Amino acid sequence: MITGIVTIDREAIIRLTVRGPAGQERRVEAVIDTGFDGWLSLPPALIARLGLPWRRRGRAVLADGSASVFDIYEATVVWDRRKRRIPVDQADTTPLVGMALLEEYELNAQVRAGGKVTIKRLPRRRA
Repeated sequence: MITGIVTIDREAIIRLTVRGPAGQERRVEAVIDTGFDGWLSLPPALIARLGLPWRRRGRAVLADGSASVFDIYEATVVWDRRKRRIPVDQADTTPLVGMALLEEYELNAQVRAGGKVTIKRLPRRRA
């Protein structure tokens, strides 16, 4: 299970360990963004510090309707005590956790300052 907290600004925050290809590691506070369908976004300076390898360009339509082109890198994150290799979108904002990283997990948040955030793996579906 992954845990976090809701801030006074009503942002659900969790901490993640992000690793680069040569073992560089950073502990990152990321906001859970249910409107973001990607995996994880990180600012350019952190991507450079971790030495993340570039993979491709991406395109997205933002909440305000504008189009955005951005670079996509690759990182390893520790997610629910497991290492996962994931795409990372470069964005000049606070790190964001998107719905792709939350897939197959249940997200609960007590939406008040200091409220608890929990993310737990869903049981496997029976065939």
